[in-house]
Amino acid sequence: MKTIIYYFSGTGNSLAAAKKIAAVLGDCELVPIASLKDTAGDIVTATDRIGIVAPVYDFGLPAIVAEFLARLDLRTAGYTFCVLTMGGIGASALHQANAVAEKKNGRPFDAAWVVRMVGNFVPLYSPAEGAKKEKTLAAADKKIQDIADAIQMGITVRPRIAPFSSLLKRLMYEGFIRQIREMDRQFITDEKCTHCGTCSRVCPVKNIVMVEEKPQWLHHCELCMACLNLCPAQAIQWTEKTKNRGRYRHPALKIADMKAQRGEAPEE
Repeated sequence: MKTIIYYFSGTGNSLAAAKKIAAVLGDCELVPIASLKDTAGDIVTATDRIGIVAPVYDFGLPAIVAEFLARLDLRTAGYTFCVLTMGGIGASALHQANAVAEKKNGRPFDAAWVVRMVGNFVPLYSPAEGAKKEKTLAAADKKIQDIADAIQMGITVRPRIAPFSSLLKRLMYEGFIRQIREMDRQFITDEKCTHCGTCSRVCPVKNIVMVEEKPQWLHHCELCMACLNLCPAQAIQWTEKTKNRGRYRHPALKIADMKAQRGEAPEE
């Protein structure tokens, strides 16, 4: 059975999940949502199974994912699924994904799950390290295996009712999304910058260009935190507050993966 998984990833959690699911299912194509950002019209895919794998941002979907889902035609798919990775609370984002899918296609996803992984939002906290990080990733890997097995069997899974998560989303998400494009104004580079350009190469939406060997943000940000977390010199900060905080990338993530997400040849 042919499967297409559309994915979005900033520091590798969702990409790792998508790759593991694809490996279990077989005959599976991974398509970066970012590579379709500038296309017009509905996304129509003639295949047996269609899945979405993406992170949770502020109790909801990343803006780019919500916009993509509103264009994704799922009506001809035999089975559809949504897997969201999160560092905190995510059930409200599953309900959002189902609502967008149902509005577009007359039905929600056949199955939807959240997977707890290591959070990457360094402006708020230092990401987990050491044994805690390893334990979180091991538990996530097991859950993703279980999810892939359930997809293989075509099991229906509805997200649980989540009043607290839904309340937080109502209070915070809309304001977050309204501001998100301009929030890159908070990024700065410090004296550790080596002018390597990694930040511009890993941004999935091509929001960073190098000007006089310094990164310049173009204000169509998704706040995925790839630039801050993947800078090899840890020279990108979110104001001054992140200088003494750690960084996070999924252990399996390569720079080549981020270039591929942009629709570029993964040469590295």
